[in-house]
This record gives sequence, structure tokens and C-alpha cells, in this order.
Amino acid sequence: MSKLRFTTALIIGSGSGLSASLARLLAEQGLRIGLAARNPQKLASLAAETRARTFACDAADPAQVEQLFAEADKAIGEPDVVIYNASGRLRGPLVELSPADVAQAIQVSAYGGFLAGQQAAKRMLKRGFGAILFTGASASVKGYPLSAPFAMGKFALRGLAQSMARELAPQGIHVAHFVIDGAIRNPGRSEPADKPDSMLDPDAIARSYLDILLQPRSAWTWEIELRPWVEKF
Repeated sequence: MSKLRFTTALIIGSGSGLSASLARLLAEQGLRIGLAARNPQKLASLAAETRARTFACDAADPAQVEQLFAEADKAIGEPDVVIYNASGRLRGPLVELSPADVAQAIQVSAYGGFLAGQQAAKRMLKRGFGAILFTGASASVKGYPLSAPFAMGKFALRGLAQSMARELAPQGIHVAHFVIDGAIRNPGRSEPADKPDSMLDPDAIARSYLDILLQPRSAWTWEIELRPWVEKF
């Protein structure tokens, strides 16, 4: 297995679930960590634990994303791993959805991924090295009832990741998309007693992200699906 060559990671859409597990694992690997969220105050404990720097950012705002990367460059160094973990969740009957709310959800899930990927690529192309990882969902490949905005955003994010992987891999940048097919445990949310193992362990998911980062360039993965063993395909 290859040795991890990365030194800095910026996680966009940080919180207490998967992104926290990613921050802890990458910090254990010796990376300098940046955590970005709309409300960075909620990240104080995680930042202290991982010695991370925190940043305020609305991932769907081009000016804020550009400013985020400029601040991260100065605080932790240009990130050579960027993980886009933000998403816009909106549920409801199709005919009752607010068009403005739908637009916002798609902007966060997909447009924000483009903004972050573009800023990351601009930096990584200069070095011919880096990794851009996108967190997808079951909705990346199958639309569910009452969840059209989430499916639209995640389908678009998957298309973005596939296009970027084909464009940037020849230039030394590993782009990968993670289909998280199932609910993720997080503080305050775990499986019911009668359904053990029905949710994904965020630490186990984080380990799969690390495995992708460790892949040799001769056999890069652009997409991986992760699900608990009880999940139906």
C-alpha cells in the first residue's frame, strides 16, 4: 500500500458526524486540518481535539468559497486534500415544494461542489498533485419519493465528480465520489435496538476515504459505494 503523501486537508460542510470522523482520522495521519461550516462555533470542540482551524463559509456563495480558500491557504497552507461534505436536504410533495427552497438545496449540494472543486483544482494543478473527494448518497443514483431536490443535487454532484475525474486524473489529481447508501450514525442518532447494524459507522466510512487517498495512481477509484450489510441494493 502506498504511503500517504498529503499534508493538509480542508473539509467543507463540517459537523459532528462523518466530517468529524474524517477530521480525527486525517489529523491522526499528521495532516493539518481546516474545517468549514456556516456556523464554525459549533466546531470548537472538534477543532480543539484535532488542532484544526475553523472557517465560516456558505458553500453556495462564490465569494465566500473563494475567501475560504484564501484564508485556508494562509492558515494551514494550500490544501492538497479537499472534501466536499455539504448538502442541501429538502423533503416534501413535489407540488408543494417552494421553488426558491429547491434552488437553494441544489445550490448547496451541487453548485457548492463545483465552487469548491474549482478552487481546489486551481491550486492542485500548479503542483500536479492533490485529491478532491465528494460525499454523495443513495440519492446520487436513485431518486426517492418526496425527495426530488436532494436527488437533483446529488445526481448533479455525481456528474461533476465523474467529469472532474476524467479531466484531472491525467494531471495528477485524484477525484473520487462516495455513494453513502444508508443512514450514518452521529451523536444523538443511532440504530433502534431491534435493527442492529442498520446504520453506517462514520469512523468506518472515514477509513474508506483514507483507503482511497492511499491508492497508487496506477489504480485509482473514481467512485465507491458504502452501505451497511443489511441495506437492500
